[in-house]
Amino acid sequence: MLLRLRYLYARFGPPNGIQNFIRADHYENLIHWEWTLRTEKRFFLFQGQHFRTEIWISGPALEPESLDILIEDIKGSFPQHGREMGEIRNKLEHWVEFINPYQRIRTAIDSLVKELDSLDVPGKADQLESLADFENPEEWSTVWNSHAQTIPRATGLCFGIRSMLPVSMAEAFVNLLMYMQMKPELKADDRLRENLIRQPIDVRVRALSHNCLGFERNIDYSHVACRRYHSLVNERNDLLHGNIVVDKLKFNELYFNGHVPIFKSYSTMWERAFGVAQRSVGLDVINHEREVVDEFIDYVISCLNEKIQKQVRDFLNQRDLGLSLDDGHLGMLFSGQLVDTVMGPKGGN
Repeated sequence: MLLRLRYLYARFGPPNGIQNFIRADHYENLIHWEWTLRTEKRFFLFQGQHFRTEIWISGPALEPESLDILIEDIKGSFPQHGREMGEIRNKLEHWVEFINPYQRIRTAIDSLVKELDSLDVPGKADQLESLADFENPEEWSTVWNSHAQTIPRATGLCFGIRSMLPVSMAEAFVNLLMYMQMKPELKADDRLRENLIRQPIDVRVRALSHNCLGFERNIDYSHVACRRYHSLVNERNDLLHGNIVVDKLKFNELYFNGHVPIFKSYSTMWERAFGVAQRSVGLDVINHEREVVDEFIDYVISCLNEKIQKQVRDFLNQRDLGLSLDDGHLGMLFSGQLVDTVMGPKGGN
């Protein structure tokens, strides 16, 4: 598309098609540019759309060999306009699009939470106390097998969500904020930038107001939102790394007289098979932990000036971001709404 635009601009001047006059002055248009060229018998419309370049011909149909000749003629005339094409290239802003890591992780977590909520995870009132509570073993077996399918799936989803929440999502937020607001002299130095990004998460958070622009006050890591978040990080590390913290992992206490177990209290078969797994993976704390991360993010953003606060929130909600290769600043190039058009079987859109 870039080569076509440069060629048309160099050979025919600025776009002159009617689409240039009806397009809105933003990036969300079906047709971004259009040249209308007239020959003796036909009009040629060159349109730059979002997913392709189209050539429309109004007038007598071209024979296939004539279209081939047209294309070869265009290619053959490239060298004649090389200097002008180069000048046009130098005037263009150079951007790359990239996936917002924070939004990617947040979307994944929201999707997992939605799937978890859709599972019929039994609560305390639904737990199977004893085989004697059922009319026959077949009924008990049916209910038990159903829960045996649901609960491992639920605990797996819960493990993934809790693993991503405090570090992956919150850390992605901090990294994006640093990339957006890092002082130019730090951002321009690869070694300094990489060193800052690789610091422990609490060090990065404490130093945000020193390394980044737009802060009205320093981050107070003793703030309740930061303390709760830090505790959540420790919980996540124990969960993900399999740390042996017996006080957090224990689920029963008993005695032995030789080889004879003496239970301090009895648990049900349900509790032993499913209840332990549900509690150990934290099915009952997911919503609380999501609130902790959201409150931490809100607190950090509140330390910015109002103008930057709005900009940061807009960036957080955007899946695709743009990076200017000319000066390194970030931008939101497109809304994320995808629209395309195609000719129908009878020539209509």
